[in-house]
Amino acid sequence: MAKYVLNSETLGSRPAPRLPRPLRIVLLVLLGAGLVALYFWIYLAVLGLDLPKTAYLKRRHASLEARINVLNSELDRSERALYGIERRDDGVYRSIYGLSPIPEEVKGSGLEGVNRYAELERLGANSELRRAVLRTDALMKRVYVNSKSLDEVYQAAVESGDMISCVPNVPPILPKKGTFYLSSSFGYRSDPLYGDSRRHQGQDFASTIGNPVYATGDAVVEKVTYQYRGYGNEIVLDHGYGYETRYAHLNTIEVAEGMKVHRGDRIGTVGNTGKSTGPHLHYEVVYRGGRVNPMNYMDINMPVEEYEAMVNRRREAYRDERTTSTMELLRRGRAENGGN
Repeated sequence: MAKYVLNSETLGSRPAPRLPRPLRIVLLVLLGAGLVALYFWIYLAVLGLDLPKTAYLKRRHASLEARINVLNSELDRSERALYGIERRDDGVYRSIYGLSPIPEEVKGSGLEGVNRYAELERLGANSELRRAVLRTDALMKRVYVNSKSLDEVYQAAVESGDMISCVPNVPPILPKKGTFYLSSSFGYRSDPLYGDSRRHQGQDFASTIGNPVYATGDAVVEKVTYQYRGYGNEIVLDHGYGYETRYAHLNTIEVAEGMKVHRGDRIGTVGNTGKSTGPHLHYEVVYRGGRVNPMNYMDINMPVEEYEAMVNRRREAYRDERTTSTMELLRRGRAENGGN
């Protein structure tokens, strides 16, 4: 409907002026754009909300960041475990068989070849993802080098004959949860009786009186001692190849000097004899006259089933040996009596 404007002087009317149509369209567009801008300003600045795509990307980024953190935690655990294996490999296994330690530069170098992670260069040196990938790369290299080292040690062990069965390499007590706990470790400590700092020459296994103690390698019983002081009731085994082991503060001793024993043979029980503040086994490893850390000569996390299988094999072998000895004595007796 048309609009008119009244002229007060002539009392006539004329059509009201109107903006040109193109101008009206421009103004409507500007008004719409202004309203849209106002909406986004309120949405983003006032309410602090994100656009749907921005919110999705942030959630995606947070999820990836959480995964990278989990990966880093796993890498931390793997590195600690691998470094422990490397220490035993260089400090124990390779030295046992006269092999030189692997140089650190060989272990620490990355995988050879072209830059396999060129795509990550654009992320920058401070990228968590880039650091995680490079750590994984270095860890894979160390695992590969260590596997080759174990192959070399295994070959040396095969060539060494009986040595592998003689060198102590298992815990002296069944490694079952609740059977014992590690108390005083190898090295300097505050003496439990005198209070001063003294070097502890072995590893203590706090346990209950009567818990079985086993030989950690094939050996000959070098010494058996019963006493009320010092090490108390103790056994010293000579494993050959420069190795000896000591088992002290025992309750009972089930071997005699000169006997041959094998890894897994029961040789005594945990006690509280001698200079002791509670039931425990004091275990030492001696190599070429010097005491060394016993923890380097055992896997304290050895599967219980594997340990029990070893003990059972030795128990059955001992039974067979006794049967054979008895039969041999009977045979000799019959021969001496003329076959009667």
